[in-house]
Amino acid sequence: MERPRIRHIAINAQDREAEATYYKSVFGLEEKERGPNGTIYLSDGHIGVAIINVPTQPYGVNHFGFHVDSVDTIEERAVTTAERNTPGAVGECWIRDGEGYRVDVSEVSWPI
Repeated sequence: MERPRIRHIAINAQDREAEATYYKSVFGLEEKERGPNGTIYLSDGHIGVAIINVPTQPYGVNHFGFHVDSVDTIEERAVTTAERNTPGAVGECWIRDGEGYRVDVSEVSWPI
């Protein structure tokens, strides 16, 4: 299996539009698409930044995700079962790391 690559970072923002504008104007990120739930997908051409809004969770960095060859292999290595087909996700599954933080794993590429 090829080494998994970080594919995105998700930022939980109170104002998605303002946050997206900030990252576009300050860092030159390009808006790639908008999800049906309002998520704004940005990219630097290598790593994606998803601007999400989940008021029931703390604002700030929400999670990050890896592009992997096989979710099944990651489940075996982590000795866990991934949550699959989560609402609003872009082909993602997710697991919890050793301290309980969410880590997305996906066989689907990020829109770069």
